[in-house]
Amino acid sequence: MSNFLDAIVTRAKADIQTIVLPEGNDIRTIHAADIILKNGYANLIILGDEAEISKLSEGKDISGAKIINPLTAKNRLDYADKLYEMRKAKGMTQQQALDLISNPLYYGVMMVKNQEADGMVAGACNSTSNVLRPSLQILKTAPDSKLVSSFFVMVVPDCEYGENGTFVFADCGLNINPNAAEVSEIALASAKSFKSLVNAQPKVAMLSFSTYCSAKDPLVEKMQEATKLAKEKNPELIIDGELQLDAAIIPSVNKAKAPGSCLGGEANVLVFPDLNAGNIGYKIAQRLAKAEAYGPITQGIAKPVNDLSRGCSAEDIAGVVAITCVQAQNN
Repeated sequence: MSNFLDAIVTRAKADIQTIVLPEGNDIRTIHAADIILKNGYANLIILGDEAEISKLSEGKDISGAKIINPLTAKNRLDYADKLYEMRKAKGMTQQQALDLISNPLYYGVMMVKNQEADGMVAGACNSTSNVLRPSLQILKTAPDSKLVSSFFVMVVPDCEYGENGTFVFADCGLNINPNAAEVSEIALASAKSFKSLVNAQPKVAMLSFSTYCSAKDPLVEKMQEATKLAKEKNPELIIDGELQLDAAIIPSVNKAKAPGSCLGGEANVLVFPDLNAGNIGYKIAQRLAKAEAYGPITQGIAKPVNDLSRGCSAEDIAGVVAITCVQAQNN
């Protein structure tokens, strides 16, 4: 376990939150629940068929978790009525609402909406769109947010860059081709997330294949405009761009390529121009640099609901649950 995750778990233990895990049919979820309960940093609700969960949990101790089957839950009709009231203006029928509540993802988000859980973590066996759709329909965006986006906390071992090897990479999981205004919102939200989770000053680099107009292209201009907009929205934020990665995180390269930059080659929040670059970037760091990758963590939803990579391990799930607990505390 990294120093970053150690600190997150310690913070989670200080104010125990309840997290719902809707993928009780996935053995990684069950193994993650065993890890979480042994370490005592969250109360857990696992959704799924009780008999199947019992079979998957052989050799593990998840007796401290509450098991609920959405298909037989006593409150499923009440949840369906509430979902219908929320979505009837969009054309949802009562039968459709009842059918959706049978889906553990919708049932789990409704638990968060009703304050029966403080957050939800899913995605081990569901796509990002399936995880986030009920969140956006039921919880909606946070009052101070204009955009829902995602990030990874990347912890690179034996790394002198960033915040002792810890970075936030954004957006690596949700917005495919954000425009300049959207990239600026991603930058602002990611800076807040870094401050909240890492407890250090965010230093934001707006990444590109160009540094300070070394190339001319609409992609470069987008990151230049995004940097300008972010500075206008938060003049106190330490942010610079457009920058190539080496100019963002290596002081000597920053000095040579971007003299006078406020970052000085010490960026710890890396904002990518699009999902193509972001997703490739985090996976290169994870697989080649052996970085721990926690996420994708969502930002901008009214309450914390976090997605997982479908290639995640039980340890990854346990880590994201700890992060979700801290988000819920802050929320």
